[in-house]
Amino acid sequence: MMDESQENYNQSVDDKIPTSAMTLNFSALNVNAAEFIPSSECVNSSISTQAKPMNEDCQLEQNGNISMKASYGISMMNDSVRKKEPVNILFCGHVDAGKSTIGGHLLYLTGQIDRRTLEKCKNGARDRAFDSWCPSHALDTNEEERERGITIEVGRAWFETQTKHFTILDAPGHRCFVPNMIGGASQADIAILVISARKGEFETGFERGGQTREHTMLVKTVGVRNLIVLVNKMDDQTVNWDEARYREIEGKLSLYLKMCGFKSEKDTIFIPCSGRTGAMLIEHPGPKVVSWYTGPTFIEYLDRISSFDRNIDGCLRMPIVQRYKDMGVIVLGKIESGQVRVGDRCLIMPNRTRVEVTNIYYEDIETDSSVCGENVRLKLKNVEEEEISPGFVLCDMIHEPCHMGRAFDAQVAIIDCNSIITVGYSAILHLYTTVVKVELKKLISLIDRKTGNKTKLSMPFIKQDQTAIVRFELSEPNATICIETYKDFSKLGRFILREDDHTVAVGQVLKINP
Repeated sequence: MMDESQENYNQSVDDKIPTSAMTLNFSALNVNAAEFIPSSECVNSSISTQAKPMNEDCQLEQNGNISMKASYGISMMNDSVRKKEPVNILFCGHVDAGKSTIGGHLLYLTGQIDRRTLEKCKNGARDRAFDSWCPSHALDTNEEERERGITIEVGRAWFETQTKHFTILDAPGHRCFVPNMIGGASQADIAILVISARKGEFETGFERGGQTREHTMLVKTVGVRNLIVLVNKMDDQTVNWDEARYREIEGKLSLYLKMCGFKSEKDTIFIPCSGRTGAMLIEHPGPKVVSWYTGPTFIEYLDRISSFDRNIDGCLRMPIVQRYKDMGVIVLGKIESGQVRVGDRCLIMPNRTRVEVTNIYYEDIETDSSVCGENVRLKLKNVEEEEISPGFVLCDMIHEPCHMGRAFDAQVAIIDCNSIITVGYSAILHLYTTVVKVELKKLISLIDRKTGNKTKLSMPFIKQDQTAIVRFELSEPNATICIETYKDFSKLGRFILREDDHTVAVGQVLKINP
């Protein structure tokens, strides 16, 4: 049974969505505003929209992800049409902070799901006595997620602004599904850390061993440089858009963000919002609701983030996130370097399988090519589904393929380990979407955290809060993985070590051993 405050907070979404959003479907947002400089005041500009026809039903792809553009069918897109910069954003944070709700509401307000689909989501949530998760069903598409009211897999969807094409990666918040979250974070350009402002919920997620701390540390470890903190549920009756509560959360969290490496105002921004009503996602609710915040809305800030440095002319590197069969073998992933065209002959490493790209799908639009930064589906021939695993890497046949190996030297920082670590220690290695068991084979040296200088080991072990250079080897005999040194290709040179559902260490690959 829900208490009265919960019932009031979980009012029908119909009462809270702006009338303009309920009457039109928008598939493009044009945000016209002056450049925003963090910490400066910002006067919100109007957001103009262009309406496009949209059918009423959203379809599900074979892999279980919702197809937000399925109503348009599959159409061809040539190189001259694709002008918007691809940006991959990850929603992360503690369970029940409102990640999927914000993502689902954002999709509705930007026209990527229509009113009938929203009604289906609302009815499905009500049938399960989870009315508060109505918009989240747009991203939590499988039955287990909807029955339990939590995100398990990394949900995917997309929307556009005037200059950018955003792919949403909705990560699970429960500690049991952190491995799935790591896979999503590895593909992200920007992380959206969602915080619940409701009394007691911020404290649970941040101060009592919740996932807020771990998710923040993990997104920095995998290389995400920009962090947007959405302080959600500001409209809850325990908060009522109270500035003091917002500043309390901002102050406590800012200190931890700096410890994780988000040190500059250019790296982070805090934005108050309500995922349920949509306030501050696209439009400011007005001075009567929140007079003390004069910064940008979520969409305004996203659209002004500087362009990312993409290595479009480099060698092709596409780590495979998922594969399935659909009239052929389909692989999903983000192109981290280079580009690919229909007809290209490629290698899938580490097995050196020769394949040919027969079709390319950017979201649900078929295209003849794709470039670095885009999340795509490729149809391949000359390969079977069982020959491919997540963590394999698609490479071109012009340049040298990515390196592979089973042993490597690395610099590791021990961040959470109650016991000492000696030779023979084993843990689960997460490297992009590769997940394998590794064993510590050699302790090489310690690193002084203040000076960065190497020192000899005085004891045959390392422990929490120490940084060391060590040698790891895959536990499975004869197994190899795709791996690069951090210096040569950072995306395949960063890793996380986990044991018993918690993160033990983070590290960087220094050398790949034969």
